[in-house]
Amino acid sequence: MLSSAGLAALGAVPLTSAPSVHAAGRDPFRLGVASGEPAPDGVVLWTRLAERPLAEDGFGGMGRGSVRVEWQIAEDERFRRIVRRGSVTTGPSAGFAVHVEAAGLRPGGEYFYRFRARGHLSPVGRTRTAPAPGSMSPLVFASASCAHYEHGYFTAYRRIAGHDPDLVIHLGDYMYEYAPGDYVGANGIVREHTPGKLQSLADYRRRHAQYKSDPDLRAAHAAAPWAVVWDDHELEDNWAGKTPGSKVPGFSARKRNAMRAYYENMPLRRSSLPSGTKIRLYRRLRWGSLATIHLLDTRQYRSDQACDDWLRTDCTARAATGRTLTGAAQMRWLSDGLRGSGARWDLLAQQIFLAQRDFALGPARELSMDAWDGYTADRDRLFAAIQASGARNPVALTGDVHTAYAADLLRDFDDPSSARIGVELVGSSIASDGDGYDDKAANAAILAENPHIAFTDQRRGFLLARTSPDALVAEFHSLPYISRKGAAAKVAARYTVHDGARTLSG
Repeated sequence: MLSSAGLAALGAVPLTSAPSVHAAGRDPFRLGVASGEPAPDGVVLWTRLAERPLAEDGFGGMGRGSVRVEWQIAEDERFRRIVRRGSVTTGPSAGFAVHVEAAGLRPGGEYFYRFRARGHLSPVGRTRTAPAPGSMSPLVFASASCAHYEHGYFTAYRRIAGHDPDLVIHLGDYMYEYAPGDYVGANGIVREHTPGKLQSLADYRRRHAQYKSDPDLRAAHAAAPWAVVWDDHELEDNWAGKTPGSKVPGFSARKRNAMRAYYENMPLRRSSLPSGTKIRLYRRLRWGSLATIHLLDTRQYRSDQACDDWLRTDCTARAATGRTLTGAAQMRWLSDGLRGSGARWDLLAQQIFLAQRDFALGPARELSMDAWDGYTADRDRLFAAIQASGARNPVALTGDVHTAYAADLLRDFDDPSSARIGVELVGSSIASDGDGYDDKAANAAILAENPHIAFTDQRRGFLLARTSPDALVAEFHSLPYISRKGAAAKVAARYTVHDGARTLSG
């Protein structure tokens, strides 16, 4: 964790010197700092200036002029050993966001970074670069998803920060688009959204700013680099490709606004800069030769959900061969990447439940049309690609469903003896749906109906995984409540995936 030690000057200006003309004003770093996209020689540094984060125009009270922002990277958090520095200019056209693609760093290194603007110094962030190619350095990562601001506090983010992970993988639903009270959690409205369902660019910018006003989220960003990908609520519930998730007109404009605001508020590289209604979010990160992380986008290229989106017992359309979840280009990219990975572990960071999940007891089937169960032809293509690639240890990392699961992935879920494709680790939500619960009877029924699923838990939390050449050890951390601040997290379950086994062991 970052200490509270005093910080040295930024550049040549000592902190004890007289403040600039702006220094007496409001702090522009109220949204914190973040880093992401670690490579062996560099990382993305992020901040977004906002003196008044919820200003109605979406510009954070920064006015209409440009602002010069200085940045530094050091090997120590007192900034006595500064290794890189520079300055950039941001302004209204960028939503006052800053994305620095820092390079020239050593592989596998821990670094500290900060910014300065208008006489104010930002909080200090901790980051690290990926190991060098060929390295088998261990990887400790957390995966998280689904943080609804109105449903409770983001204590789980604070608990993630406390583990000092090497990497945080966020699997989507970073924020929610609903108007206040439109989606009420188990504990009612714990704290209220900014007004209105999101429509304009200012709306999306303000909502992102509200989420980053949470100190626990800021702590998790400052603790480690992140790799992010979205799901649906960063735009609107259950959207699919060109099909809106609601009957509210103006979907194309909302998509443009949501994509732009998402980029402005995430530590992404310029390769993810949106163009109109398109944004490239599927991409690949490498952690030496230990792990390749394939980040998938299962929203932007999918066919519309079959049979009206949700649970269905009699939807034959879900199996149509022409239906796609990833789109053909992304599936080819993934197939090629799996073949060429050569890593000990291939992590598929994606949004929606991959294994079959039958909610109906007995011979009938009740399946979610918004998950891979609604796109079975594409799931078959994915599993065939994994098998053909020779990937040694495929592991799917999933969010979306607000419940933790651990499951084996079978080539044929109706045949328990069929080939093991890999495993799926599903983290619960950070906050969505409010305080969770432990329904032992319901859990037992789900496990009995789905023998490939080993574990389920409806409490809030996150996944923490320790990955080495020999094994991936996954811990499911759960919190007893989020309707109040300060809950402790405990390990609800722990599973090991041994090298080459492609199955869970308790």
